[in-house]
Amino acid sequence: MVEKFTRFDAAEFLETDEDVAFFLSDALESGNQAFINRAIGSVARAKGMTAIAKQSGIKREALYKALSETGNPQFKTVMEVMKAMGLRLSVLPAKTDTAA
Repeated sequence: MVEKFTRFDAAEFLETDEDVAFFLSDALESGNQAFINRAIGSVARAKGMTAIAKQSGIKREALYKALSETGNPQFKTVMEVMKAMGLRLSVLPAKTDTAA
C-alpha cells in the first residue's frame, strides 16, 4: 500500500490571535529571514490574502512574491502587511546569559 501525504500548510491551523502571535514570535526568534517571510505569508493567507492586499494597498501578486521563502520585502511592506493583519511588532531585550 502506498502512503499518501499532504503538504503541511500552517495557514490552516492559525485560528486565533494567540495562534498567530505565537507563530510569528517563534519565526522572528529564529532569525531566519526565509522562515519569517514564509510565516508572515502564512498568516496573510490565513486571514485572506486578497483582503490583506486591499487593506495594505499592495497588489496580491506582489505580496505572494515578497512573502515567499525567496522574497525580500522592504520593511515598509512588512509594516503595511502587519497593520492590515491587525498586528504590531514590539521589541524585547535580547536574552543574555546571566550565569557567570
